[in-house]
Amino acid sequence: MKYRNDPDGTRLPIKIDSTSNGEFAPIALSKANITANELALQQATTNARKTGVDRRSFLISACGAASTLVAINEVNAAAGKTGGSFAVSAEATMDPDAADASLGGNEFIFDVQGHFVDPNGRWVKDVPGRAEGFKFAPKTGCALADDSVPNSHLACIGPDEFVKDVFLDSDTDMMVLSFVPSTRETEPLTIEEADVTRRIVDELEGEQRLMLHGRVNPNQDGDLDAMDELKERWNVCGWKTYTQFGPGGKGFFLSDEDTGIPFIEKARRLRVNIICVHKGVPFGPRSYEHSQCHDIGVVARMYPDVNFLVYHSGFVPGKDERPYEGDGSGDGIDTLVKSLIDNDIAPNSNVYAELGSTWRFLMRDPDNAAHGLGKLLKYCGEDNVLWGTDSIWYGSPQDQIQAFRTFQISAEYRDKYGYPEITPTLRAKVFGLNATLPYKIDLDEARLRANSGALGRRKENYRNRRDPSYLTYGPRTRREFLNLKVWESHS
Repeated sequence: MKYRNDPDGTRLPIKIDSTSNGEFAPIALSKANITANELALQQATTNARKTGVDRRSFLISACGAASTLVAINEVNAAAGKTGGSFAVSAEATMDPDAADASLGGNEFIFDVQGHFVDPNGRWVKDVPGRAEGFKFAPKTGCALADDSVPNSHLACIGPDEFVKDVFLDSDTDMMVLSFVPSTRETEPLTIEEADVTRRIVDELEGEQRLMLHGRVNPNQDGDLDAMDELKERWNVCGWKTYTQFGPGGKGFFLSDEDTGIPFIEKARRLRVNIICVHKGVPFGPRSYEHSQCHDIGVVARMYPDVNFLVYHSGFVPGKDERPYEGDGSGDGIDTLVKSLIDNDIAPNSNVYAELGSTWRFLMRDPDNAAHGLGKLLKYCGEDNVLWGTDSIWYGSPQDQIQAFRTFQISAEYRDKYGYPEITPTLRAKVFGLNATLPYKIDLDEARLRANSGALGRRKENYRNRRDPSYLTYGPRTRREFLNLKVWESHS
């Protein structure tokens, strides 16, 4: 088969790299990460030869993903990182049946954090030069970019690639389309444009696969008033807010009487009782305290009828996740755990932890992954951890899915810190079952939808000629990150 993407087979199916979602500066890979990637490509070359296929064909197979994860395990173990590992056998690196047994699955996968940038949106015209911030897209090898056509690089993150990456090249069944921090005047995806994207996917399927958040920053004039239209006209499923974002760079707390509380009260009156709040993944030092989770337990206790979905779970990229000590000194996920404990919020209550960007970064280090996931499952509850990937910034989420399907916290860490074993039942909960409750999804209907319709048939046909790109679309270097941030100075 002739491949449009990566015909020489140089891109690994498990993308351990420095890509960020554009909200934090990319963080360089560790020596172990670099060594693991090098070993994975070497082993892919060897295993492809042994199985009689070219390297690209090997890498897009389940054996290719298994081979990559085995290489990562080998390097991590040699580096003394034994808090967790990917449960993949050596046999799976060359036996398709063994690889499918390890990496395959039929879980209902509901990604509650997806992103899309409209390449023809109002933002391209209204803020001149902002599209230049996405110039890194073709540099990754996107075949759709044409340097002779203005802004053609945006096609790499347009609707066709979005559908391919999310619904054809991954096992994702449903997704919530979310919003980046912005004002109404400068958002790279308006609610109108998001609805067009939703309808594009719905027309392919005949049923709903995309749901929409409504962006609300209660410290910005007009946003609370706009909530009525977001519900009535656009049928949003929840409210997305950024507590570190605001006029002049000053954020707010959900527990603030002049901003957060009126926001929650308005959500209750509109009977859309889902507050999706970005916590962690801080934008910088200014208003840093508002990126932490101290207010989550406070408002969860005040409003037991409201579901608070903590996007990113308070995780801070670049800071190691360690055991929770309980002394208040920790950052990252610890700020969420402490807020829950201090306010007597029991596991499996009305606070949910979402994994977008968090799991993608934790994949780089098994000790961090074990502590990060272990704390969330222990303190938020096994019914209250939600699957999210922050794609399309990280390309297709399939590698995140395959890594989570196989990751296991070590017996040592489970015994020592009280973390649960990640069983198939628990994985299925995180992948999608947990989110059906706050998002009010009928599971039987969702499963039927996932396995039928035009998009389901298109996906089945695509399997015979798969050509995943294994690209990422977020910034990978500090320079690319700063270029992306240039447009914010016009906000």
